[in-house]
Amino acid sequence: MNTIVDTNFNFPNQKSVYKGKVREVYNINDEQLVMVATDRLSAFDVVMPKGIPYKGQILNQIATKMMKETEDLVPNWLVATPDPNVAVGHLCEPFKVEMVIRGYMSGHAAREYKAGKRMLCGVEMPEGMKENDKFPEAIITPATKAEMGDHDEDISREDILKKGIVSEADYIVLEDYTRKLFQRGTEIAANRGLILVDTKYEFGKTKDGRIVLIDEIHTPDSSRYFYAEGYQERQDKGEAQKQLSKEFVRQWLISNGFQGLEGQTLPEMSDAYVHSVSERYIELYEQITGETFVKADVSDIHNRIETNVLAYLK
Repeated sequence: MNTIVDTNFNFPNQKSVYKGKVREVYNINDEQLVMVATDRLSAFDVVMPKGIPYKGQILNQIATKMMKETEDLVPNWLVATPDPNVAVGHLCEPFKVEMVIRGYMSGHAAREYKAGKRMLCGVEMPEGMKENDKFPEAIITPATKAEMGDHDEDISREDILKKGIVSEADYIVLEDYTRKLFQRGTEIAANRGLILVDTKYEFGKTKDGRIVLIDEIHTPDSSRYFYAEGYQERQDKGEAQKQLSKEFVRQWLISNGFQGLEGQTLPEMSDAYVHSVSERYIELYEQITGETFVKADVSDIHNRIETNVLAYLK
């Protein structure tokens, strides 16, 4: 199982490299970013010990397709995709908040609700809801990176403005863009027999001051999807929803006694389990794009990526 879990490229005019949980971002001359989507898998803010075959290609290609399908609504950072695992775009100054938007009470929102909370990021959640019910209207529940480590923390609109993390003028734009993208994503998903449950968007500012969408959009890592068929029937019966997202990995970890808490040990991921995760990612790719997934040549991924990026930069 050939995967790419770490890169160490040295491109012409490279200024720096930033290694995130899943992506590695190369700064070229303080003008362009070369973003490599690796096959790393992260859950509960912990990177799993094994790479997932084709995951980086899947994430990169879904995000690229979705950026093209939303660029009429919201400008984005993307310029080119010289390799199945690589996106190249404008250097941006990222906003220090992630814009999370939820159409349904699932995942983190459901866990908070079950704990008795009715406010999430300063937004009220109605009484009498059950897990995976649709909210009367989509709610924006932003998150910010903690001062220490990579953990995301809930934050309210009021606190974002009070702390000066984002100016009010910019935040109004972020909210507007978030709602527009979620609406379009909902329509795209519906056309494919899916429900876009919740997702997160990240934004940045270009050198000329434009606010643009950056990072990924509507991928299984940043979004949760349910199958539309049978959704209401499952809700009425109190059954779990059939879903396509990274949640199945989280549930597997929870069932094996791991939630990223101190003192917990990561469960062993067998080759068979890793293969099943790869298959789920391919399934999601085909569901959400409506296209057959074409596996890239992985006989020598590092060399392939380096060759393609160098040819593009020339």
